Amino acid sequence: MTTDILMQRAKSLKLTGLVAHWDEVRDNSWVNQLLQWEEDERSKSTLATRLKSSRVGRFKPLTDFDWNWPKKIDRQAIEEFMNLSFMNEAINIILCGPNGVGKSMIAKNIAYQAIIYGQTAMFTTAGQMLGDLTTQDGDLALKRKLKFYTTPKLLIIDEVGYLSYSNRYADLLFEIISRRYHQKSTIITTNKPFTEWRDIFPNATCVVSLIDRLVHRSEIINIEAESYRLKEAVEETAKRKASREKKIKPAKNSEINGAQS
Repeated sequence: MTTDILMQRAKSLKLTGLVAHWDEVRDNSWVNQLLQWEEDERSKSTLATRLKSSRVGRFKPLTDFDWNWPKKIDRQAIEEFMNLSFMNEAINIILCGPNGVGKSMIAKNIAYQAIIYGQTAMFTTAGQMLGDLTTQDGDLALKRKLKFYTTPKLLIIDEVGYLSYSNRYADLLFEIISRRYHQKSTIITTNKPFTEWRDIFPNATCVVSLIDRLVHRSEIINIEAESYRLKEAVEETAKRKASREKKIKPAKNSEINGAQS
């Protein structure tokens, strides 16, 4: 690698001390290693910051998902989402299905993948986001918060349909979707089909427009399954029971042997 390229790397890292003494150190073999260490550490720090800002939190890797459990799921489409090509076209993803079937887990895996590849992403529930927006004091504060949710390249709005909302909430959700329309991708997880969204926003006049704008450039994935969380809970209960029984049997055997002696 030429010293000119090395110096450009040092300048981009803003290592002013190194640049100031460049003629003294330029031919040393350790310069390239030093720059590589600095770039790697800054990359790790930037990734950590993006992950923290994303609010993705803990989640199960998609590789651990039991694809045989759902009665209906488009595995090919979901695995294709992981290459993030949908973001290049500002396509939305709608994950529909009952509680506990993996919608949030899938959304978080996609968000994490986006962050790993240098994109910005944010995970929020519908209740958190809309509650946050409605508590803003004044127009200027609301504009800033709307920008906050509009800015990420990928926005995940989880649990749409778990609560009912007033007209004000519906208008704010419509505003977020409209600002991101044709520009940035949004992932929605919901336990209700669109025909029942009137129940989520019972008195809102913008529901039809909201749905129309949301689904216009979307891929809709319907998941049919029993609760995966319930399945895991039953399996864990069975494991713990088996473990307890193994501990009890040796104890009983030792008591019998002691009585016989």
